[in-house]
Amino acid sequence: MFAEMLLAARELLAVRSPLDAELMVSDMLGAWWGRRLRRGDVEEVLGEGLVDYAAKAGTPAALTLLIAVAYLGTSRQAAKAEGAALALMESDVARPRWADRVGAVKPQGCYVSRDAYGDEDTVVCTFAYRGTPGPRPADPAPLAGGDDPHALVVVVDYNMGGMARDAWVSSEVDRLLEKAGVEAAGDPMLAFQELEPQQARALLEFAMKVTTESLVRKGPELVSDGYSAFHAFARARIKALPPGRKRPAPLLSEAPYSRDRRAMLAAEFLASDAAEHLSDPSAASRCADHIIDYGCDRDFNRPLRVSPTKCRTFLLDWLPRKVLLDPAEQEAMPHVLSSWVRFAARRTGLPEEGLKATLDAVWEATGRFTEAYRDPTTFGLDRSLVRRLLPDGDLSALPRRAFAFPFLEGLHDGVDLSALHPAEDADRRVLLEIDHAAERDRPDFAEHLAWHEEIATRLWDGDPDQMWEAAQRLLDLGHDRHEVLHVLMEIAERIGDHPDELAAALDDIADIPDEPPR
Repeated sequence: MFAEMLLAARELLAVRSPLDAELMVSDMLGAWWGRRLRRGDVEEVLGEGLVDYAAKAGTPAALTLLIAVAYLGTSRQAAKAEGAALALMESDVARPRWADRVGAVKPQGCYVSRDAYGDEDTVVCTFAYRGTPGPRPADPAPLAGGDDPHALVVVVDYNMGGMARDAWVSSEVDRLLEKAGVEAAGDPMLAFQELEPQQARALLEFAMKVTTESLVRKGPELVSDGYSAFHAFARARIKALPPGRKRPAPLLSEAPYSRDRRAMLAAEFLASDAAEHLSDPSAASRCADHIIDYGCDRDFNRPLRVSPTKCRTFLLDWLPRKVLLDPAEQEAMPHVLSSWVRFAARRTGLPEEGLKATLDAVWEATGRFTEAYRDPTTFGLDRSLVRRLLPDGDLSALPRRAFAFPFLEGLHDGVDLSALHPAEDADRRVLLEIDHAAERDRPDFAEHLAWHEEIATRLWDGDPDQMWEAAQRLLDLGHDRHEVLHVLMEIAERIGDHPDELAAALDDIADIPDEPPR
């Protein structure tokens, strides 16, 4: 693979501008961006491996590749690439004329196109190369003029946690800005405005960090097909913007809602005209609490923000995975959400067409909600049993908690298991002792049980997420629960109190060895 990349790097010798060279190398680095390796970090194994390979090659193409990676790569890749490039230049390896201008850009202006829903920002940052090569000025403030003007465009999606979902580069800066202004002028659902460069940097750094963290959990399918090709370029250009703001953007800097503030907002809603037709005040109150919690905890403290996408995500994705609703709440939720949309739209000034589109989306999702929301009691689980496993109402925790505590009913040695609550430490210990009664003769039973309690607690809390994911992989391969628990225990004991290392080790589990630790 490295040989093929170095062969492709010969094209760098023929390009005329540093912009073309940077985009080509960014595309190369994107070949493995967002991917995962079973052993080792992909940026270290492949990214730094490419740098080492190019350094040994020592050709003009290798030098141009190293020069670009010194600007576009990760901090470790950049440091290695810079050292290798200097060594080749001292050996009189030829380099193209544009090499001195790689990354020598100055910001020209930053802009943002926002939709009235608050679903996403399209951030546009414009740059130009300095007219002559030379060191960067101490003051990175925007300067007039420059060569090869270009714009970095990044789409930030707030329905996906504020992640950078798409990115591209345009050389037609004036046309791009003019088109965005014209579209906003003719559409009340759009706004186009200038953005302070410091604010743009904070916003984009935050968005790209969220993207990286999301990819670790869910994979590169979350972003557009072209995002990987521009990721390295975008990361480098963002660093060219002046720092200075700790908060990413006004939309992300709302003051946290305390419990009292959330309760007050719910009370205002229930007393409003929008909620007067709701027939079950008790269920409506609980549903409003869920809506407000979702807006505060999942949408950057914006419970009053409503949109078609946000409402569909809440109703068809988040609620079915995360919240245990009783039958009255299941019946009331779509109606309460429609009322909340009317209440919130008036408070935020959402245009009428936005209100109508959001209500239409809720109406369309209502029928699908009854299919998407799977009440555990429909699978034969007693509701009181579910409540014991989910005292916090976190529906997504049900499978892993049932795996950790499979014996919760019946009598054992005179103990009524239905009276024990696995959320309480003392009851949890009794349940685990009963679960492992066959191992009581072990000389190290106390220590062994303590490790079972450690794993059970981690599974209960979902800390880390990788533990239950690893357990599911092993169960899918046909291993029994006892074997799986012992493998998890062995890894936790071996890694100790190192969360990142524990998560990585659990990620690496592909199967149980022939003789699993006991």
